[in-house]
This record gives sequence, C-alpha cells and structure tokens, in this order.
Amino acid sequence: MSMKKRLFMIFGPIFAAALLMLAVFLSPLWSGFDYVKPKVEENAAASLSPQVLKGQLIKRNALENGYVPFFGSSEWSRFDPFHPAVLAAKYHRDYRPFLLGARGSQSLTHFFVMQSINPQLKNKKAVFFISPQWFTPAGEDPNAFSYYYSTLQTTSWIEHESGSKMDRYAAYRLLEMPSGSSDKVIAGALARIAAGLKPTSSQMFYVDVRNRILLNEDQIFSRYRIPFNNEETIAKNGRLLPAQYNFAKLDRLAGQIGAKKTSSNQFGISNVFWKHRLKPHFKQLKGFQTKMSFLKSPEYSDFELVLNQFADDHTKVLFIIPPINAKWQKYTGLSAKMLNQFDQKITEQLKSQGFNHIDDLSHDGNQPYFMNDTIHPGWRGWLKMDQAIRPFLTKSVPAPHYRIDDYYYSKEWQNENGSESNLDY
Repeated sequence: MSMKKRLFMIFGPIFAAALLMLAVFLSPLWSGFDYVKPKVEENAAASLSPQVLKGQLIKRNALENGYVPFFGSSEWSRFDPFHPAVLAAKYHRDYRPFLLGARGSQSLTHFFVMQSINPQLKNKKAVFFISPQWFTPAGEDPNAFSYYYSTLQTTSWIEHESGSKMDRYAAYRLLEMPSGSSDKVIAGALARIAAGLKPTSSQMFYVDVRNRILLNEDQIFSRYRIPFNNEETIAKNGRLLPAQYNFAKLDRLAGQIGAKKTSSNQFGISNVFWKHRLKPHFKQLKGFQTKMSFLKSPEYSDFELVLNQFADDHTKVLFIIPPINAKWQKYTGLSAKMLNQFDQKITEQLKSQGFNHIDDLSHDGNQPYFMNDTIHPGWRGWLKMDQAIRPFLTKSVPAPHYRIDDYYYSKEWQNENGSESNLDY
C-alpha cells in the first residue's frame, strides 16, 4: 500500500467527520428547532447562569411567553420570601421575572445581552436595577466582562449595526476589553465600526459564518446548559408567605424574618454574610471607604448604551436605584454627600432623555430590615420595590417619548461631579 493511501486511510475519516460537523453547524435547518419546554424556561429564568445570559434561544422563547427581563447583577441571587421571583410565583402574577445578570455584570455586558433579545424588547416592558457600585473610576472589570462575553451576541450586533453613535461607542468600548481582541477578524471589524466605517466584505462573510455556527450551537445545546436550578429555592421561600397577598401582613412578616436573620450584629446585615464576610475583618474595615466615589466613571457612558438600545426598541423600563446600608455606610466612611450626588447624576441622565419610570430607594438605607447586607436589598427592601414593580408590569403604561443625547457618551459627562447646583431633577 502506497504512503498516500495509508495517509488517506488514517486521516480521511477524520477529515470527513470534520466536514460533516462543519456542515451540521452551518446548516440553516436548525433554526426550525426552536421549541423550548416551559420547564426549561422556568429553570433558566431563575438560574442566574452565565450560559443562559450568553445564549439566545431560551431567553427569546421565555420573553415571548410571559417572562419579563430583569436586568441587574448580584442582587438577584439574594433569594428570600420577598424576592421578585418569589412574589410573582407565589401570587400567580401574569408575569414572571427572567433574571439577567450576576456578580460582575454591568452596563456593557447588558448592552450585548440585549443584542440577543432585541425583537423581544420592542414595545415591551423591562426592569433595570442600577447598582451604584458599578460606577467606579475603572468601570466594568475586564475579567468579569470576559466571563459573560458572548461572541454570538457580538456577531449578531455587527450584522445589524448602522454606524450610529451608539454602535461606534460600543465598538470602541469592546476593543478596550481583552474579549474584543480575542478574535482578530472580529477585532478588525470592530476597529472599522469604531472609526465610522463599515466592515469589509471579507470581514462580514466571516462574521456571518461565525454567527450561523454559534446560533446552531445555541439551538442544539442551550437546553442542556442550565447548571443551576433555583426553582426549589423559590418554592421553599414561597411556602413561608400567606396564601393571599396582603401588604400589611407581608410587611410584618418581613420585619420578623429580618430581625431573626440579622440578630448577630448591629448593622442589620444577614447573620451568614456577617459571619463569613465581615466579622473576621470588622476592625480593619472601619473608615476604609472614605475616599470611594461613584461620580466619575466610564460606566455612565456604558449605561448610555443601554438607554440608547432601550430607546431604539421603544422599551418601557422601570429603573430601580437602591440604597446603601446606612449603618455600614457610616462605619466605613462612605460619603453620604457623594451618594446623593450620584443619585442626582444618574437621575438627570435618565429623566433628561425621557426615562421617567424610576423607583428611587436611595434614601431608604436606614430602614430596619431593608437591606440584606451592605449593598443588596433584603426583606422589606424587596417588598417596597414590589410596590413599584407590580403596578408597572400589570397596568397599562403610556408609550415612551425618548430623546437620546449623545453628550452622555462624552468624557465630560463621565467626569461630571453630579453636584446638586447644576442638576435640577
């Protein structure tokens, strides 16, 4: 047997298998296999899984079947009887939260998540939780962004970008992240978009092929990539609630549970969080946030990407501005004046552009059992939040009239101090 025949016998089947796999992942036929079982949607909605966040199929199906996107970060993992997902399930509301985000996910991540569900955001409703802690001088952590980065979402966005200020700024920011340069062809396309140019025909061919492969991969495997199931946690917490919704009874229960869960410290922080995260370093943490500020950050312009996309989709959005645990804030020296300036600044960015549905809880950090820990809402915090979420999602909301201002993409706005003297909102 000749050497060529021997090599063919060895590598021929491998080459054929590779071609077959390529044909499978390039085939448009997979787009017809888009049914997702209701139980899969239910599990995914509360999973807080990065795989779900980065995918497309499950989110799109769920949002077309009564689920509402709740954008945020680590607060969604603080399940208790008054968590939005628990209240919606217990009282059989005609909406169910689809929790999008986990620790480290911020505005830039959410902008690209939106690229996978834009059709489901058009003229619909959403809830967006704004964490003050996102707005640090460094902005979104590149490592956290990489953890949630989805090439599928990026290629989907490139296929539809129009050269707008939003698109150019998104490309510029993505190139600042290691993820944006991880694929040289995509990085080249991003560089052209950031410069106001269209990607080349060869770049777009690559983007289209890559997008088709990733879409098919999502169609085939996404149903089986839900490693976390929080539905049992939601059901367990729901059993602690009264059968009928009654705010007065729920508020009393929230106080009782909160008192029991925070009995080990004077800050109203959950016993578990206090014991494992704070107590060992308690003395060293006194005054450690004295110089911390949320006033100057690239996050403000990343947040503008989100607002711009909501405006393009005509999405009706309820924004939630949470408080900081007031007792912990005082102990660590975090400036109350700075927090008030942050509240003024973010509110100005919202209201000046027509985003008027704002649940501002920033002054409730001193309320008993409002916070679960130092920065995340708990028992009474969730319950008060529900007083805004429930009517917003169950009642008719007038069509929004957004007025996007490109100034909010500027360095000047990122570095604006948010002083009350020049903000009138």
